[in-house]
Amino acid sequence: MEENNITFESLGLSPEMLKALEKKGYGYPTTIQAEAIPYFMQWRDVIAKAPTGTGKTFAFGIPMIEHIDAESSEVQGLILAPTRELAIQIGDELRGLLTFYQGIRVAVLYGGAGIGSQIQQLQKKPQLVVATPGRLMDHYNRKTIRLDKVQTIVLDEADRMLDMGFFKDVTRIIDKVKNRKNLGLFSATISQEVMTVSWMYQRDEVEITVEPKQEDRPDIDQYSLSCTPLEKAETVLRLIRSQGYERVMIFCNTKHMCQRLSDELQRAGLDCECLHGDIKQSLREKTMQRYKAGKLSVLVATDVASRGIDVYDVDCVINYDIPEENEYYIHRIGRTGRARKKGVAWSLVSNFPEKAKLDEIAKFSNYTVKPMVLSPEGVLTAEEVKPAPAPKRRFR
Repeated sequence: MEENNITFESLGLSPEMLKALEKKGYGYPTTIQAEAIPYFMQWRDVIAKAPTGTGKTFAFGIPMIEHIDAESSEVQGLILAPTRELAIQIGDELRGLLTFYQGIRVAVLYGGAGIGSQIQQLQKKPQLVVATPGRLMDHYNRKTIRLDKVQTIVLDEADRMLDMGFFKDVTRIIDKVKNRKNLGLFSATISQEVMTVSWMYQRDEVEITVEPKQEDRPDIDQYSLSCTPLEKAETVLRLIRSQGYERVMIFCNTKHMCQRLSDELQRAGLDCECLHGDIKQSLREKTMQRYKAGKLSVLVATDVASRGIDVYDVDCVINYDIPEENEYYIHRIGRTGRARKKGVAWSLVSNFPEKAKLDEIAKFSNYTVKPMVLSPEGVLTAEEVKPAPAPKRRFR
């Protein structure tokens, strides 16, 4: 399906939904939205592969909301997410779409937080629930939630969720939803586990694939900077200040480095906080809210935060450490260049293994990463890439 001639109006959406989309500034659906929404509206099973940043949340969230019976107080739509950060983000997105609706409520359930406040959410009779699998099972076993009236289930980031060991929980949950009308699997990659869930539970499913080379692929200029390990923090500081970046996300591979860099940037006078697994969930949520509200300039994070953070005006992403997995790089830089805005990603390279890893990532992802030089005065110039020396001939 080509999206060129498709508008949200042509998808047959309600006036309330169209007003919400207009308020958010969305005039045209992305490819995944244009392809998935009509099938969801027809209650079809969907398995969709699409890169991060292409609008998957709206692709299933819009039709799920359109199907809700606001007069009913039963849970009718269930979205499973692998992490609390992604669950919170999806909940925020859904609430934004519900701006002009009356009587439709959303609850978000995740581990690492007090269960009492979540029980209070459920007592308000939400029709839409976003949850991590473990916490949802906890509520189900406590009988604080019923799933017998759920019509639609969606697994978001299905590949990661099943890879994290949630396979049994996920299948147990799907088994408990006896009257579902459709099941959606949304994923950046279609792993064997995702295919297994599809084979077990989907019937006459529609397969949708959005290739990264299509026009919804985030528009991100990608650069690398070479420096010694000891110069990394200073390089980050000089880059942010010289380029006037006001909204930055920096990714580190370890919790220790994340905290250490955040402390160094704070001492240098930047408005900076960090997110990693050792920080209390309540503090992580406050930090994320500050960042999303534009009250925090720099966020330093481990890969726990590389998915599920939709902040639409991030100036640039900096890979302080080259990620250990190719997919992590894609998810990290996908925090910028969202909603069809231009983005910038920088990667700091301090030794040969890091350069080799970045070259491998670029080849794997079909990206072009341009080497640059940042002078002490903050001037950026293209790095001269010397051709490899010709191999010496050996004579025998």
